[in-house]
Amino acid sequence: MDVIRTWSGQHAAALQEAMRATNEEFARRLGVAVRTVAAWHAAPATVPRREIQRALDGLHERATPAERNRFASILQPDAATRAQALRVAIAIVVRANEVLLVCRRGDEPLSWGFPAGVVKPGGSPSAVAVQETLAETAVHCTVRQHLGIRVHPTTGVLASYEFCEYLAGEARNADPVENLDTSWVPISSLTKFIPTEQIYPPVLAALEALA
Repeated sequence: MDVIRTWSGQHAAALQEAMRATNEEFARRLGVAVRTVAAWHAAPATVPRREIQRALDGLHERATPAERNRFASILQPDAATRAQALRVAIAIVVRANEVLLVCRRGDEPLSWGFPAGVVKPGGSPSAVAVQETLAETAVHCTVRQHLGIRVHPTTGVLASYEFCEYLAGEARNADPVENLDTSWVPISSLTKFIPTEQIYPPVLAALEALA
């Protein structure tokens, strides 16, 4: 992989691994905070700001041939193969006719999405969906239905979609390192925040049934 059109947290973490750099070393090379690097590992779908995209471009261009080869082997061209190593649970949390969204930090323009988190090997996507929703938004929920799995078209990770019911809690930005905001959005207005073509069709169908 010689050119990265859009760097994600997953790509950045792969470059760090290829360079065998610690979080501190990688942050220093890019001129970013250590917590920014840590956030990429926690949220691989994150898209860094434009200036960080340029810094990652430069660091990738300056990499040694061995580092570039390692980077290419980590991010294999087959998306399905890559996804086997990284799985993400995405929580679709509903309350009456509203759905819970978070606004990711560092995206240009502002990028809204559903709460999500990495599923470790042997972990439960439904448990991660509930845990990450609480960690990101302070909202308690429970999984009611598994909507399906797909290789995410943008990040290449294996995304597991969990349809969740609101239980308790006032929505707030509980993870300001990763997110800028969180909000309950009318289901009828969802596509004003997330383009229709980016929404997993079973998710859209389940939400439209409630709108």
